[in-house]
Amino acid sequence: SDMSEYKTSVLGLDADSKSRILSFKDKAPVPKGDTVNNLQVLYSASTTSRRKNKNTTKLVSRHIPSAPSRILDAPDLLDDYYLNLLSWSDTNVLAVALSQAVYLWNAETGDIDELCNVEDEGPDAHISSVSWIQEGGGHLAVGTSWGQTMLWDVRAKKQLRKMNGHSDRVGALSWNRHVLSSGGRDNLIINHDVRIAEHKVANLASHTQEVCGLAWSPDGMTLASGANDNKLCLWDAAASSTSRPRYELTEHQAAVKALAWSPHERNLLATGGGTADRCIKFWNAQSGSMLQSVDTGSQVCALQWNPHEKEILSSHGFAKNQLCLWKYPTMAKVKELEGHTARVLHMAASPNGSSVVSAAADETLRFWDVFAPPCKSSGSKRGASDFPRGAKSKKLSRTMHIR
Repeated sequence: SDMSEYKTSVLGLDADSKSRILSFKDKAPVPKGDTVNNLQVLYSASTTSRRKNKNTTKLVSRHIPSAPSRILDAPDLLDDYYLNLLSWSDTNVLAVALSQAVYLWNAETGDIDELCNVEDEGPDAHISSVSWIQEGGGHLAVGTSWGQTMLWDVRAKKQLRKMNGHSDRVGALSWNRHVLSSGGRDNLIINHDVRIAEHKVANLASHTQEVCGLAWSPDGMTLASGANDNKLCLWDAAASSTSRPRYELTEHQAAVKALAWSPHERNLLATGGGTADRCIKFWNAQSGSMLQSVDTGSQVCALQWNPHEKEILSSHGFAKNQLCLWKYPTMAKVKELEGHTARVLHMAASPNGSSVVSAAADETLRFWDVFAPPCKSSGSKRGASDFPRGAKSKKLSRTMHIR
């Protein structure tokens, strides 16, 4: 009949069986890593943004400027989600890796120095990660595209040692006192004790794809690792090469790069997922339980806690390339900071905790006075614009090149 022909040709229905001809027998597989249809994300991002927050109560009492306090050009900053190319020392020096070189920008004086360059290693060689030692700001760890981890004495501008162990690029680094953990595209995490000649003290193998996020907890008891296998692992500080993680957490649906431990609550960890996931998740690292999950509407590239208030800042990719400030634990959105024209891959906080620098694939660094320090007294209104000491004396009205 005409109706059965119509059903077959237009609706994809078999007139006899009444079942769909094109039907999934099994659920579609979850995509691995950080790949997804951008149109899908744009649609979900636009729908979530239309849901207005009915609660118009002011969430913070301080003024948060919408514009960056300064912008630095960062030519050749690699547009690679899996690298970690920015680190700010407690002595107020910002390290940034621009392709084959590491540059140091002194936030007090505005001076820029080139620390090292790997062009001798070949045209494709590049710096894949940087991380300052926690205290004293004297030493910088530098991960490379050929799997080596270098340790530099910054004041002497001298390379102290090269540490091997990875067979592919080192995209993530994190310090725990004298132990430096490195994560590679070889799926491995290596703990190096930088005080001793036989530096490799543990080989941690649990991830099945590139390790792109590493973060030691403030108490030094737990190492969090995230990778392109969508997995978050929590490791005991005493882990050896035969150890399994304390927990393997598989709730994220995309690469886990953004990791941030709360400075306010012990064992509270925030993690962010890539394009197919878009969520910020909060975990109790002791029990392994997920406390909450928030869909942000776009790829989460980096996370940074406010040291002065219970707030967390996230940086994003497609479609808005923005930074978002959230109240914790309500996750009410306090502010969106826009201006970057490509995904905001990295963030780092100033040593006094009032400013955050973001680095994006648009090859700029932007400084935001987003975290106000607590007032010294009720009569004092010390703003984030006081940061950094001395830097404002040389006010930049123009964009400054980092090299």
